[in-house]
Amino acid sequence: MAAPSNAEQTQWQDMEEEEAGMEEREMESNEDDEEGMGVENSDDEDDDSSEDEKENEAEIQRLEEQLSINAFDYNCHVDLIKLLKQEGELSRLRKARQKMSELFPLTEEIWLDWLKDEIRLTEEESNREKVYDLFERAVKDYICPDIWLEYAQYSIGGMGMPGGIDKARAIFERAVTAVGLHMTKGQTVWEAYREFENAILSTVQPPPGRVPSREEQELRNTQLERIHTLFRRQLAVPLMDMEATYAEYEEWAEHGVPETVNHQYKKALLQMAKCRPFEEALLVAEPPKLAEYQAYIDFELKEGDPARIQITYERTLAENCLVPDMWAKYSTYLDRQLKIKDMVLSTHERGVRNCPWTMGLWKSYLLALERHGADHHTVSDVFEKALNAGFIQATDYVDIWQAYLDYLRRRVDFSKESSKELEELRGAFSRSLDYMKQDVEERFGESGDPSCVIMQIWARIEALHCKNMQKARELWDSIMTKGNAKYANMWLEYYNLERSYGDSTHCRKALHRAVQCTSDYPEHVCEVLLTFERVEGSLEDWDTAVQKTETRLNRVNEQRAKAAVKEANLARQEEERFEQRRKVKADKKVQKKVQKGGRAGEKRRAEHDDYQDEWNEDSAPKRHRGNGDTATDEYMETETGLFGKNAPPGYKPASTGTKRAEVAAQTQKDDKLEFRDDHTSVFISNLTYTLEEPEAKLRTLFQTCGPIKQIRPVFSNKGSFKGYGYVQFESPVSVHEALKLDRQEVEGRPMFVSPCVDKNKNPDFKVFKYNTSIEKHKIFISGLPFSCTKEQLEELCKSHGTIKEVRLVTYRSGKPKGLAYVEFADEVQASQAVLKMDGIDVEDNKISVAISNPPRRNPADKPGSSRTMTELMPRQVYGSRGRGRTQLSLLPRSLHRQTAPAGKVENGTAAERETDSAAANAETRPLSNSDFARMLLNK
Repeated sequence: MAAPSNAEQTQWQDMEEEEAGMEEREMESNEDDEEGMGVENSDDEDDDSSEDEKENEAEIQRLEEQLSINAFDYNCHVDLIKLLKQEGELSRLRKARQKMSELFPLTEEIWLDWLKDEIRLTEEESNREKVYDLFERAVKDYICPDIWLEYAQYSIGGMGMPGGIDKARAIFERAVTAVGLHMTKGQTVWEAYREFENAILSTVQPPPGRVPSREEQELRNTQLERIHTLFRRQLAVPLMDMEATYAEYEEWAEHGVPETVNHQYKKALLQMAKCRPFEEALLVAEPPKLAEYQAYIDFELKEGDPARIQITYERTLAENCLVPDMWAKYSTYLDRQLKIKDMVLSTHERGVRNCPWTMGLWKSYLLALERHGADHHTVSDVFEKALNAGFIQATDYVDIWQAYLDYLRRRVDFSKESSKELEELRGAFSRSLDYMKQDVEERFGESGDPSCVIMQIWARIEALHCKNMQKARELWDSIMTKGNAKYANMWLEYYNLERSYGDSTHCRKALHRAVQCTSDYPEHVCEVLLTFERVEGSLEDWDTAVQKTETRLNRVNEQRAKAAVKEANLARQEEERFEQRRKVKADKKVQKKVQKGGRAGEKRRAEHDDYQDEWNEDSAPKRHRGNGDTATDEYMETETGLFGKNAPPGYKPASTGTKRAEVAAQTQKDDKLEFRDDHTSVFISNLTYTLEEPEAKLRTLFQTCGPIKQIRPVFSNKGSFKGYGYVQFESPVSVHEALKLDRQEVEGRPMFVSPCVDKNKNPDFKVFKYNTSIEKHKIFISGLPFSCTKEQLEELCKSHGTIKEVRLVTYRSGKPKGLAYVEFADEVQASQAVLKMDGIDVEDNKISVAISNPPRRNPADKPGSSRTMTELMPRQVYGSRGRGRTQLSLLPRSLHRQTAPAGKVENGTAAERETDSAAANAETRPLSNSDFARMLLNK
């Protein structure tokens, strides 16, 4: 490449001086205009400005203090930079930006603001190198076309300096290499590069009428070839609006477009046609566009062009820099496919800077450093940074320690008895155990390594590589003292270690200790000991082993029997308490009925008729949702009325003729009802009692789900709607569609839609299952304003990952509780959302965000528990006028019904059948604790 001539350099210097003179004259003119305007500020405005400055300064100090406590508060850094820029604190602003850039990669917007500020402040040529260094840092964070374009344009300003043209051209070359394949923004960089070369071409053109010298002609031809080459290179790359570039080249080329260029151009057009649907999808999609980018990446991976795969990943990460999974996929691709050291390591470094809380990225970074031969000091520094990154789980620290210890182990030459690397490995093992005991346990309340995996690995290394069984046994002694001695698998692991690298004496000792200490599977440990003695031991050893195992197993059986007796006693006491509560309740019920007399019987009969009208002779399905059940049940009428076997004094049963008329009327009404089919029906509840024409309303709501056979809203005996009903379809397929309408708002209340299930036949059926285990992919948000909608919450959370479901917690009336659950695609995104959202303000409400971990449900609150409904009901509070006139309970009578004694069934009572079944099973299998309890209860 020929260097520019002296005349060329001089002309560029004249152009720059002329531009500088024009800028100075324009600034002087602006200053004169401002002086002429004579702007005056009142005293009130000065006071307001002073107050604002004080408030801003106080806020700046607060943010600086907060960052001194937690330097990794990303939002705090951003707010501080905005305030300092607003106040014009240039030196403090530069320091704040510098601190943030050391901890986090900066976004394209923050980098451009910083660069433009530094460019305006840097007027002297000697300071240009500082700006160049700043640009070099900026282009390493993300592959951003706008930053590269700004970098190249800034370099043009230094063309008048020695070597300035060559430096600018080198920066342009790096820019088109980095972002020239960017489908939508790459064209601007190519065009700027051509404009730069065209500007140089204009400087080497001879004046009109003068014949150029040989040197000038060579310079002109060289420059023309550069421009030709740029056109050819650009037309071979699929870019948006490349047809305009081709038309420009046709007009510019004196001898037309070469055939080879035409061939490359057509090939690029075909590639552009394949990529256009993905680009259009990105244009219309809303941020973060993760799904669209993933589809684009999958397409490029199938195409197999490494350069295009790389630029697509870079585009994705520029908009989704806080998605650890995307960084992991990109770094894995580079590790396995390209394997270019600088590219691989820089990507790993950017990944851990963007998502420092993700242990997997740090682990991959350590492996990549080792894979590419990084020095030990560098690997150790990266590991220390990982320990300070702030992982969200105790197990993450165990994993990162294991990765580092594996690296140290691979450095050791075990052929030498002692070496510096071996001592460093042992020191690292000791340090890891101290770190787990102190730092991790203090922060999380657990070590994260309950099975002592790190100590097990250390013991195996000492036994296998160092031949130091004494150290290995000391480590296993420590493992057993940490609560692992009761587990059979831990003893067997130690036994296998002794079996492989120790001797028979220590194997026997380990198994004898295991027999005495194991509580989960003592039979298995005893069997291993006996097998060992069969192979290794003498007769004396065999006798000792048999005696110890028999003694241990007898003790275990005694303990199990005592536990069974205790369990049986508790069950009997619970049954007695339940029977006592039932009797008390029955006595109170009888007393109330005595007071009410025949009038109560009439009310009960009316209520009974109302329930019979609700569906048909089968018991109605029950709805279980959360803490509330809406249920109906069948009732049996005896000869003494609805009160049970013993009618209260003063009660006069209806005459035989009246009863027959009622039975006939009821039979006639039942004959008109169609037989209920639970498979084609849904149960509707939680509707407002004031719903007008509920049958028509339900038909309108559910007619889109499929053909409707019948709709049965339930009314009271006074004709008022009870808020629930049934919809029966022609086909079971419609039920699935109807269930999708669950919790749809109907006149201000969420409508509950659930399957029709007879809970007498399916007592364990639940529509909503209360999860009591930690849900790592789901977050729990509290403190939300009541006005917050599902859409607003989804908009707030979607920047932290892919959202699968958003659920606002409401009362049965539909009013919000200020709580919500948000489910993400994976646990990493959920953890990231907790870190970023916890403590932020939403409409002046400070919200709390945590991983979803519902409290364990009290067994007494579960369905089927022995707690009576009386205990679950809140104590009734009467008003100033005392008890109301009516004493009718608002609960379904099935919940107040007395528990009938066990009736006779086929082949005896149910209790007898259970006894027979237990006895039969006892002959074929060992008895469990529950079997012992059942046998004792029957006695």
